[in-house]
This record gives sequence, structure tokens and C-alpha cells, in this order.
Amino acid sequence: MALHRGSRKHGERHISVNPFFGDADPVSGMTEAPPTHRMPDAPLAPATAYQVVHDELMLDGNARLNLATFVTTWMEPQAGVLMAECLDKNMIDKDEYPRTAELERRCVAILADLWNAPDPSAVVGCSTTGSSEACMLAGMALKRRWSKRNADRYPGARPNLVMGVNVQVCWDKFCDFWEVEPRLVPMEGDRFHLDPRAAAELCDENTIGVVGVLGSTFDGSYEPIADLCAELDALQDRTGLDIPVHVDGASGAMVAPFLDEDLVWDFRLPRVASINTSGHKYGLVYPGVGWALWRDTEALPEELVFRVNYLGGDMPTFALNFSRPGAQVAAQYYTFLRLGREGYRAVQRSTRNVATYLAGKIEALGDFRLLTRGDQLPVFAFTTADHVTAYDVFDVSRRLREYGWLVPAYTFPPDREDLSVLRVVCRNGFSHDLADLFLADLTRAMTGLRRQEGPTGDREAATGFHH
Repeated sequence: MALHRGSRKHGERHISVNPFFGDADPVSGMTEAPPTHRMPDAPLAPATAYQVVHDELMLDGNARLNLATFVTTWMEPQAGVLMAECLDKNMIDKDEYPRTAELERRCVAILADLWNAPDPSAVVGCSTTGSSEACMLAGMALKRRWSKRNADRYPGARPNLVMGVNVQVCWDKFCDFWEVEPRLVPMEGDRFHLDPRAAAELCDENTIGVVGVLGSTFDGSYEPIADLCAELDALQDRTGLDIPVHVDGASGAMVAPFLDEDLVWDFRLPRVASINTSGHKYGLVYPGVGWALWRDTEALPEELVFRVNYLGGDMPTFALNFSRPGAQVAAQYYTFLRLGREGYRAVQRSTRNVATYLAGKIEALGDFRLLTRGDQLPVFAFTTADHVTAYDVFDVSRRLREYGWLVPAYTFPPDREDLSVLRVVCRNGFSHDLADLFLADLTRAMTGLRRQEGPTGDREAATGFHH
């Protein structure tokens, strides 16, 4: 979450209230100007308060035109109604809301089956506020499992976690908060994610696990999870080290099962101990909901599980957060029920088709070079071609924002900091028609960009990188 400071000049700025907001006496509305950074002394009419907040929020960007975010920006009206009906249900109160708890249990079972668990009944899992919390929980389980196996050396030995430099920022937070050494596999050349052999070479007796990403946020590519497991199998044969793998499937775990069924990345690989995903990304649910699943109870140490009274019985829970609405869990089950496998396959195929179509059209403009083509995640990254000297990707991002499009421009991590790119995330609701409108605006923007004498160097005005 962003951190904010309180205003240093409390009460100096007030909100202007339109006199038409008054229910009966429009003149009274002209005298009421509530402060922005302290609580007003008197109440406002609900219609007035609503309109004041509504009008300020109009200055936000249009979520449907935000090509930076992976988060779902459109659902059916019925899903919105269902979520509104569940906003007052506290997800943690299992005994008070047993049917919501049952829907959560069903979603875990559905995901266990979707991710090819050898014994779905043995899988343990939970909902979370998003994939970031799910990753934190998975990391905690890896660390606790390692510390139990190395009780004679821990806490003297410092645990480490191996992953690619392209991982989502939540993994950096995990390592910082839980005092784990991050061991990062750098990018090299045209490889923008983890190299399995390099990852295995970084492992030692203090490695709690290796993170493989099914769908890198930098370029939309899948990491080779099966090859990673094979390298760790070979490492165990040589050294006896048994290193588990966690698959961060924040996006790809809800794409690959439907579009890449022959790709082996999930619980079919014995070394994969846990998987997470974002229900609010390609799970097609509004934020925020995520899921974390473990292969079996051995992968999730029992001492991390808290137990609450549930209808006179025992309900195990594992979470960093406590109170949160049941709305997103209900919406996730609704979407599973509504679409089924064929529906998800159709939605994800359509989204990937839009991504590959748009990537091809952008390449055909001649000013850009594609790094990826949207044929794994429906996401692609591109940079300016070598002959383009009048502008850079940050200029493109800034100019597209003038048309309402939010397209992030960012520099890659160490060892490829020379590479700056734009990234387009195609989601459900971003249709071929919208892609054509985006392409038209990009072409229009390039007319002015080509007339520049050189890049403006104004990176602050561009849309920055968002995972």
C-alpha cells in the first residue's frame, strides 16, 4: 500500500459545493464548504457527500483504458450485484457465514483440480487479498519447512530464496520482512527471466526454495518451470539437496490451464510444493482476491495454521490479514460457475488473440521492435527500433496518456538497464475494436513524435511501471 502523510496545513483548503446539491434549500449548499484534510464539524446530506466524492473521482484515469494493470476492470452486472450483497460479510467469520466459507472451499477444490494435483483431496489452500499476500504465505511456509529440517543450524544459518531478477516486488518485500537473503538470477541478452541452470547453481544448504514465475510482469513470458525442476532434480542427485519450487502463477496460472494444456508447470511436477494466483487478474474477478495452494499438509507446516471455531467444529486458517469482505470470494465462485472450462478458454483465447494481433500491427508500423508477442500471457513488451532517434519509449507513454491510454514505460533490471520498453496488458474487455482505436491513437501520436529533434528526457510525465 502507498504511504501518505497528513496535510501540514489542516483546514486551509475547502471543497466547493454546488448549490444544486442541496436537497431542499439550494442556498444552504453555498455556505457549506467542508475541509479536505480534517473531519468537518457538521454532517452533510448523503446525496451531497456522494456527489462531492463522485466528482473528485472523475479525475482518475479510465480503468478500461489502463493498459498498465493486470487487474480485472470489467465484470458482468450480475457479478457486481452479487458482490454488493456480500460486502457486509466478514470472510473470517466462518461460523456466521458458513455458505461463504463453503464457496471458498469449493474454489480451492476447483483450483486443485485445474492445476492437476495428484490427489486434490490432499491439497490445502486458502483465499487471500491478492497474489502478493499469497506469495508471502508461500514464502513463510518455505522458510518454516526449511528451518524445521535445519533446526540444528538455524537460526545461526541465514536462509536464502532463489528467483529471477524479474520477480514481482512482493518477493523483495518477503525477503526483507522475513529476513531471507534474496539470490537473484540476472537477465542476460534476450533472456528476460530466470535461467534454470543458473538458478540451481545459486542453491545451497540454506536455500528454502526456488520461485518460478508463470508469466513475468516485465514481458509476459513464461519461465520454464519443468526445466527448473529438472535442474533441481539433478542437483539433488549430485548433492542430496532437496529444494522445493513455488510457482508464482499470479497471471499465468489462470491462462495456461486453458490455452497451454500440454505445458507441464503445475502439481504434475513432484517438486512443485505450492502455487499462487490472482483471482483478480486473469481469474476475471474485481480486486482483491488471490489464492494459495499447497500440494499437501507436509508442504504447509501445521504450526503456521491457526484454528477457529466453525459451527462447533475446527476450521484451519492461514492468512496475514483478518477481516475482509466475502464479496470477492463469492464473485470468484460465480465466475467459475458462470464460465466453466470452455468459457474461460474462450475468454483467454480471445484476449491472447487481441494481444498477438495488436503486437503484429505495432511491429508493422516500423518504429518499434517487439520483445515478446503476447503468445504466452496476453501481454507484450516493445521498444523503439534502432533507427528511431527522435523520441524514446517515455515520450510515447507520455503522448498516449494525452489520449487517455495508460501504457507503462520502464527500464529493465540490472544487467539489462540499457533496455527501456513499453508494455501492453490485454485483459478481458479490451476488444479488437479498442485495440484498433489504440493503434489509431498510437499512429497519430507518432506523427508528432517523429518531428521531435530528440527524446525529451521527461520520464516523470510518462506512465511508470506497475506490476
